[in-house]
Amino acid sequence: MSSCCSTNNVKSGLIEKKAAFMVLLLAGVVAASFVLPSLVPFRLALYAYMGMMGWAIVVGFFLGGVIDYYVPREYVARLLARPKKRTVLYSVFLGFLMTVCNHGVLAIAMQFYKKGASTSSVIAFLLASPWANFPLTLMMIGFFGPAKGSFLILAAIVIAVITGLFFQMLENRGLVEKNPYTPLDNEGFSCVADMRARLAVYHFSLPQARTDIQGIGRGVKELADMTLGWLLIGVAFASLAAAYVPPHFFHHYMGHSFGGMVMTLVAATFVETCSTGMSPLAFEIYRQTGALGNALVFLMAGVVTNYTAIGLIWVNIGRRSALAMPLVCVPLVLLFGWLANSIF
Repeated sequence: MSSCCSTNNVKSGLIEKKAAFMVLLLAGVVAASFVLPSLVPFRLALYAYMGMMGWAIVVGFFLGGVIDYYVPREYVARLLARPKKRTVLYSVFLGFLMTVCNHGVLAIAMQFYKKGASTSSVIAFLLASPWANFPLTLMMIGFFGPAKGSFLILAAIVIAVITGLFFQMLENRGLVEKNPYTPLDNEGFSCVADMRARLAVYHFSLPQARTDIQGIGRGVKELADMTLGWLLIGVAFASLAAAYVPPHFFHHYMGHSFGGMVMTLVAATFVETCSTGMSPLAFEIYRQTGALGNALVFLMAGVVTNYTAIGLIWVNIGRRSALAMPLVCVPLVLLFGWLANSIF
């Protein structure tokens, strides 16, 4: 047991150092940009990305801290840990209720994992939340119209469900990592009864509010230690792409063809921003090329192939799960992109 705790402490320390290193590195590059004109585009792109994604990261960390403090591990295990098909549906529905984009939802997904959610539930939630959530549904309909916007959201939901079910099969066969935080036996546990019991003894007061705030703060810190370094790496690469890749490249090579979809997939892997930021870019691709499937690939690839999500899954869940996610999702994304280009 002491050896395991020692290993976890070392791992936590390395993650914290990664975040500190990235903060210092980005701060150093920003400072150098005031002396080196060649770095000015990177600085401006970094400011723009942080402006788009900063709120999502803050909201994601806060919600993750709330979950850590208020939601008992048994609740998550009861709803999102059992090896049943409806567990994946619960995860996708929960993702639909979220209003956080893909950067913010990474923190929440990792918190669910720490609370005992199965690997398949975490992956399904991670895929559904950024693109199938209700506020973005309205945005997609506003950009693309009712029929095309609804198709994009429905495709995101179906991809999340299929991927979650496939991961559940891989889990059952031991081909991807299982969550070591999941309780071995929670069949007799009732979330409703436990919630009533907790509310019956909870009394709001200033000391209690102080305790609650401190508990949420500890959850936020743990989550930031776990994810902030990877988030900053993602922002750095996205800023490089925005600053130094010519804009016409994205439009010229993303034509109405399978090759155009593949190039869109590659571009979206590097142009990583929050879902609300990706939506206008996806619509611009559609406006320039007339290919709805390319827009769909651009939207979904920002989730299934981005290095931030894959890196977090690799470190916190395992390398097999990190490699399996794009292997399972990318063919589905290309298939639905082909369908969109064929139908519309």
